[in-house]
Amino acid sequence: MKDAPDSRSTLVVRGLQKSYGKRLVVRDVSLEVGCGEVVGLLGPNGAGKTTSFYMIVGLVPSDAGTIEINGADISSLPIHRRAVMGLSYLPQEASVFRKLTVEDNIRAVLELQHDDKGKSLSKDAINARLDSLLAELQIEKLRENPALSLSGGERRRVEIARALATNPRFVLLDEPFAGVDPIAVIEIQRIVRFLKERG
Repeated sequence: MKDAPDSRSTLVVRGLQKSYGKRLVVRDVSLEVGCGEVVGLLGPNGAGKTTSFYMIVGLVPSDAGTIEINGADISSLPIHRRAVMGLSYLPQEASVFRKLTVEDNIRAVLELQHDDKGKSLSKDAINARLDSLLAELQIEKLRENPALSLSGGERRRVEIARALATNPRFVLLDEPFAGVDPIAVIEIQRIVRFLKERG
């Protein structure tokens, strides 16, 4: 498992651009985010917010610009290497494995993690981290429930737990309130505050 996130960590994006054919969908997006900061990327539908996230996490290549974590250029790295560098992404669309239980959704991510020596986590380490994430996101009582039975707010909490399973320095939340009821919006706001305090 990676060390705890460094409070001095920075994500710096400079001059990102993306075109599809002759259509320019993102022009000159730049931002700088420190660990523990909450920053919003605002704009109307079709403004390029999701495409910007896709470029930052490595789902689509940028046509121009750079992306750095702690001064290291990650612009050409594939998505899994960016994740190892501390970048996690929660897409706008539902991303749980619907037929798996809540516990197995999180375990699936934990089983891909490594310790400080590059070895796969032990079963005990996975179980301890799983229990910790379930408690942090207040979803222990849902651990045996299939993901397809969850409300929008419960599903979002499971998705956030999975995003945190990689022990990221930065979590990009794309439309975190999409598909959730007004009560769940309050829960997710609380979770965002929790993530900020967590660093």
